[in-house]
Amino acid sequence: MKILKYCPSCGKETLHWDGEKKWSCPECNFTLYNNVAGAVAVVIRYQDEIYLTRRNRDPKKGKLDLAGGFVDPKESAEETCKRELFEELQLGVDISNLKYLTSLPNVYQYKEIDYNTIDLFYEYHVSEKFEVNLELSEISEAVWIPLKELDLEDIAFDSQKNFFEGYLKNI
Repeated sequence: MKILKYCPSCGKETLHWDGEKKWSCPECNFTLYNNVAGAVAVVIRYQDEIYLTRRNRDPKKGKLDLAGGFVDPKESAEETCKRELFEELQLGVDISNLKYLTSLPNVYQYKEIDYNTIDLFYEYHVSEKFEVNLELSEISEAVWIPLKELDLEDIAFDSQKNFFEGYLKNI
């Protein structure tokens, strides 16, 4: 992980990383916590198929991903699901039809910094298959995949691989 060196409070090159969750400055007693970030992932399901996107940028460019993203300040996880599904897929969802499934820890590396996340998994059933016009800056394609054909090695993030291992056993 790229380590911060300069204290944002006093400006001295004395910032110390504890190796797990915080930086501190012995000169001015400043502390910066690297708290866990909330993120959502939504299994969009039509019968025995799920809708996955293919990442068009790093991390994990080219791998399959569930629609979702980071929770914004003052936003509930369900509101994040609604916002992200609309931003990524132009899909309007009724929050009351989201079903919370589970949460799993994950590490999201961005520009050499590891962000610890808690990924909240939801399921959203649709009454028919749909196709969307994609925002190609983030997604290179979106595909319907039968659950029985899902290859876990093609999934982008470890938390999603772990999620699908259990999810596939329970369907």
